[in-house]
Amino acid sequence: MALFAFATPERPVRSGLVIPVIVRAGKQSYEVAVGSGLLEQTGTLVSQRLKGPACAIVSDDNVAAFFAEKVGRSLANAGFRPTLVTVPAGEKSKTLMEAEGICARMIEAGLDRSSFVVALGGGMVGDLAGFVAAVYHRGIPCVQVPTTLLAQIDSSIGGKTGVNTVAGKNLIGAWHQPALVISDVETLATLPPREFRQGFAEIIKHAVIRDAEMFRLLQDFDRVDLPALIRRNIEIKAAIVAADERETTGERALLNFGHTVGHAIERAGEYRDFLHGEAVGLGLVAACEISVRKAGLPETDREKIVRTLEAFDLPTRLPADFPREKIAGAIRFDKKFARGEVRFVVTPAIGSARLASDVTMEDIEAAVSRL
Repeated sequence: MALFAFATPERPVRSGLVIPVIVRAGKQSYEVAVGSGLLEQTGTLVSQRLKGPACAIVSDDNVAAFFAEKVGRSLANAGFRPTLVTVPAGEKSKTLMEAEGICARMIEAGLDRSSFVVALGGGMVGDLAGFVAAVYHRGIPCVQVPTTLLAQIDSSIGGKTGVNTVAGKNLIGAWHQPALVISDVETLATLPPREFRQGFAEIIKHAVIRDAEMFRLLQDFDRVDLPALIRRNIEIKAAIVAADERETTGERALLNFGHTVGHAIERAGEYRDFLHGEAVGLGLVAACEISVRKAGLPETDREKIVRTLEAFDLPTRLPADFPREKIAGAIRFDKKFARGEVRFVVTPAIGSARLASDVTMEDIEAAVSRL
């Protein structure tokens, strides 16, 4: 049984005022607005930062049906000229071909270097639209409007954009920090339960690598205060981004805890078998297994992490017929390889993490075999 009563249309998240978080990335800083009813304020919030009249709302066909009209109307009321561009929902749309198609639509609509992009959707849309913004006219502003829990606490923050190739995830991309992030918690009420739950893989990851108190609270709460929880996770991500914007010191690489194996599982399953957060959850289990052997993680801590993932109905074992042999091949294409070697993140105890230099492919394959 899950520990939490999740937000649904019948049990909406608590309304409240806008709670801003400032993200500092190098010489740039931007605000993440967290609250309820923010989609109706999109135009006002954007007009305080951007002046270019033309913009593109990039979304997928599922999310656009819920929110595109509301966001477009708010932008128009603030004096902007929005053009809606949609792509098919799902990870398969995160490609150079779709990026080129979006650029073509923007050119047809007359968008120029004074224009901006609004990324309205989950992580796939945020990555794809952010990449388009990074390359269109050599870079125009992007406003991230994440509509999933996973995107609100993670992918919309930090400036990573990119598209996938047949070889792996996000191998083609650009650093492009958003001009503004608008996280309206009311959008989460439209998510299917499975889509909502996957976001907790990243919340659990943040707790394991940085916040033991939040991990403890995840065990005790029988009801999540979503705005506060989202804000705390944004603060964790923002602090790490501020310390290492472009992943040069190793600090930001800690956010990859569970992702080396998670991304490989996604690719091995051809992005059909698991949602991103579900794959990351499996990656966390493998990373904990390795951490027990390579970083001294107590078995009791490993068990707590696994039980917490299970409490949110996240998978902790691979199906018996999953093509495990493809995972190792996918890992070798992962961009987290440095000079051909794995940069693997381990945790010695809940609340901390570090990069390990002694994790081998054999260690990873052994951990995967036990999933």
